Amino acid sequence: MDILRKIQYNREHENRLKWEGTFADYLEILKERPEVAQSAHSRVYNMVKDAGIEQVNGKKEYKFFSRQLFGLEDAIEKLVEEYFHPAAKRLDVRKRILLLMGPVSGGKSTLVTMLKRGLEVYSHTDAGAVYAIKGCPMHEDPLHLIPHHLRDDFYEEYGIRVEGSLSPLNMMRLEKEYGGHIEDVIVERIFFKEDKRVGIGTFSPSDPKSQDIADLTGSIDFSTIAEYGSESDPRAYRFDGELNKANRGMMEFQEMLKCDEKFLWHLLSLTQEGNFKAGRFALISADELIVAHTNEAEYRSFISNKKNEALHSRIIVMPIPYNLKVSEEERIYEKMISESDMAHVHIAPHALRVAAIFSILTRLKESKKQGIDPVKKMRLYDGESVEGFNQVDVDELRKEFPDEGMSGIDPRYVINRISSTIIRKEVPSINALDVLRSLKDGLDAHPSISKEDKEKYLNFISIARKEYDDIAKKEVQKAFVYSYEESAKTLMDNYLDNVEAYCNKNKLRDPLTGEEMSPDEKLMRSIEEQIGISENAKKAFREEILIRISAYARKGKKFDYNSHERLREAIQKKLFADLKDVVKITTSSKTPDESQLKKINEVIARLIDEYGYNSVSANELLRYVGSLLNR
Repeated sequence: MDILRKIQYNREHENRLKWEGTFADYLEILKERPEVAQSAHSRVYNMVKDAGIEQVNGKKEYKFFSRQLFGLEDAIEKLVEEYFHPAAKRLDVRKRILLLMGPVSGGKSTLVTMLKRGLEVYSHTDAGAVYAIKGCPMHEDPLHLIPHHLRDDFYEEYGIRVEGSLSPLNMMRLEKEYGGHIEDVIVERIFFKEDKRVGIGTFSPSDPKSQDIADLTGSIDFSTIAEYGSESDPRAYRFDGELNKANRGMMEFQEMLKCDEKFLWHLLSLTQEGNFKAGRFALISADELIVAHTNEAEYRSFISNKKNEALHSRIIVMPIPYNLKVSEEERIYEKMISESDMAHVHIAPHALRVAAIFSILTRLKESKKQGIDPVKKMRLYDGESVEGFNQVDVDELRKEFPDEGMSGIDPRYVINRISSTIIRKEVPSINALDVLRSLKDGLDAHPSISKEDKEKYLNFISIARKEYDDIAKKEVQKAFVYSYEESAKTLMDNYLDNVEAYCNKNKLRDPLTGEEMSPDEKLMRSIEEQIGISENAKKAFREEILIRISAYARKGKKFDYNSHERLREAIQKKLFADLKDVVKITTSSKTPDESQLKKINEVIARLIDEYGYNSVSANELLRYVGSLLNR
């Protein structure tokens, strides 16, 4: 009964929000809340802004989109700040069609759907309230009732600009139903709902030979001509086209560039002048955001056609590329899986990560910058620290290829291959190797992959496999080391004490005996050798560590295990080198003795409790790492 109670509560809540009154009553509302008279573009911008904006790594993150779209922060910031914001301020950009252009499965449709669903919810709030002339099929703005010659006076009194003319139908109703008394016209609050065709419309092109322009602009109701006597009587016209019904809100124009030209030309006057032609009437005013989406190939073909120049100048193109961050790509897969019937299947840790690594590598372009290979570039884009590179380098890399992310493997392909793996294995658990194997097998059947691309992609699968090998070994070795983080911290602190004494030519004091002793050269070298620091280079490396500690201290930051990438790597390798033989023997023994069996069970329990594996994937991981260590 819980869901029924919620349905009842929502119905009662919407009934409480309903409002109806005269135009005179509506003007009283505007005196208190002039923002109610905002334009469609302003409503969209305020909806996005009111959801919250955060500064993350110097970039704006819009919470409205962050729950569904991942890794598109730059594209979304550009969309909001270069289109929605200036359009909300009535700048000329509002007179342009918004065209989202990007590769398949890149998030264009999701973004538009979020705007449509968001407007439905926002129209139920005080900030997003929308009022219209009651009984109008186009949900017309009540302020259109104000005569043109009085609009300057209205602006002086209310501070609200009025644009657009009263529609033919409401002009007739004003005279016939209200005797020309504008103040008596009934106004009501409306709520956007795509299903009910209120304030949100969707136009999808079909066969140009059979599709009628009436789908956009409405049509004559021939059954009423006998009653009203003329096709030019507005009562004999159905104002039920998508442009009519989307008035005050937004219209999605699917596959706009595939449309017949006669449909596109109707958008010219709507975007530029805020009106369109329908039937035997004067131009009909409409206030709506028009959003279209297409892929890059269709867009290039469109702009190359000289006949489209007039329309092209009325389009704002917003590129929506693929995400280029591994961590965000993982979130995309997690979201897609959670929305499917696969949510019950156990997906071992890092299985989605290796798929994400493969996907991102296919989308990156090879940099000409010295010392940057695809893996380093991938890590930098994901916010990881790479020795010798900083944020300036990341910014330069992003500028190197402005169209980066417009090609590569799409998320749907990866999810399709994961689905195939689950169905084929018919077990409630899959691991990283299952995913990589399935990605590789699917390349032959992918319709748009050339032979050259396939060779590159197979290489990327090999790179993803190597990345996983490193992750798997570290995961198991960590599980073998009880309280790994503390062990690493203790080893690092010991190393730093010795380095400080070495560089300052001081002695250390034994914590047990209190005796003075020289820095432990053997310990320092055992760590430094893990990352190839030679005898000649050890002094420079140790001094570099001290300089980094001083820099952190000046900024009031604590130098910890993650503060120096190469030192962290050396500590890890030292810990694992000491442990490697134990792991190797324990994981690869076909007939483990009692102590080995006990250790294996402890490690499996730790992998399950602390690392997110189940018993099947934990055992598979141990067997795989055992085979790696024996190679």
